[in-house]
Amino acid sequence: MNELQKKISDIGVVPVIKLNHPQRDAKALADALCAGGMPIAEVTFRAAGAADAIRIMAEAHPEMIIGAGTVMTTAQIDEALAAGAKFIVTPGLDTELVEYCQSKDVTIFPGCTTPTDYHTAFRYGLEVLKFFPAEQSGGLAKIKAMSAPFPMFKVMPTGGISLKNLADYAASPVIAACGGSYMVTADLIDNGKWDEITDLCIKSIEIVKNARAK
Repeated sequence: MNELQKKISDIGVVPVIKLNHPQRDAKALADALCAGGMPIAEVTFRAAGAADAIRIMAEAHPEMIIGAGTVMTTAQIDEALAAGAKFIVTPGLDTELVEYCQSKDVTIFPGCTTPTDYHTAFRYGLEVLKFFPAEQSGGLAKIKAMSAPFPMFKVMPTGGISLKNLADYAASPVIAACGGSYMVTADLIDNGKWDEITDLCIKSIEIVKNARAK
């Protein structure tokens, strides 16, 4: 893993964020995440203004590792990087986007769930893959099975991760970090429940720490 990937793995959890009102909520959310010991965010392009959210969070907390998620085009990659994104996450394995990021020396985590995806990722020299949607695609059991023929990969599962199963995932040596939206739900963000977000981050970090210590 490169230095950025190691930092993400050290944190162990990546909040996957959809911000409907970035001008109103981005800074407060960044404050809440950092207060909870989770200075990282994947801001998805599923909502308009994602680049604005990335920019606001990066300016408020330069120490944060902020990436762009649900990236579908090279134009979105350019927009995200201009806003201050440090990594790119795609829902599937699009070789054009992989090549584009590699040409810019930018870390990309493509969504992979099949042997064909993994084999293609191997040919591109990737080391850490997003496994999405995790639970719906077979969960930890499939991730472990896939690691037999592809032991070179670490995985970031996203989709269906919660406080209930976070420990199971985090305990596996195949897992680099877990992506989740349970600590940044629309209800929590839209209603300004920043203290609850901070508490969920603290709980998540503790779960990962304990799971890895076993």
